[in-house]
Amino acid sequence: MALVAPISKYKIKTYLIYMAVLVGFGAYCYYDGHYNQSFIDKHTVDGKPDGTMVFNQKAPVYLVGAAALIGAYLLVIRNKKVVADDNALVIDGKVSIPYDSVQKIDKTDFDAKGHFTFTYKSPDGKEIDRKISDRDYDNLKAILDHLVAKIS
Repeated sequence: MALVAPISKYKIKTYLIYMAVLVGFGAYCYYDGHYNQSFIDKHTVDGKPDGTMVFNQKAPVYLVGAAALIGAYLLVIRNKKVVADDNALVIDGKVSIPYDSVQKIDKTDFDAKGHFTFTYKSPDGKEIDRKISDRDYDNLKAILDHLVAKIS
């Protein structure tokens, strides 16, 4: 039976909040730069807009664009996960780490900070340290317990 740690809800919600703030601030700037007459009168000098007015007229496109880029990034990372099956630990479907190549696990910060680090030997003989955090993946406690059981 394979254990799965999907992408963290914390990470997804954080990016959704960033998107909402960017779109909201963009809408606010658009309204002030185009429709709020008192703002327009205050920030227009001799028929020319000052820096604040120019910002409010041009920023919404970039703010909404940044929100769209964050949304595209969310679509890219939505299927990332850590899978602990019977033979190996598979990270994001790309890196497969056999349990017999894991040399040590440092889980001292797991309860306090929510991450653990493990060292393994790559196929070419290099020792690699890998840190996995609960801010990136949910259900890491079960993965860690399974990893500890497999290497001991």
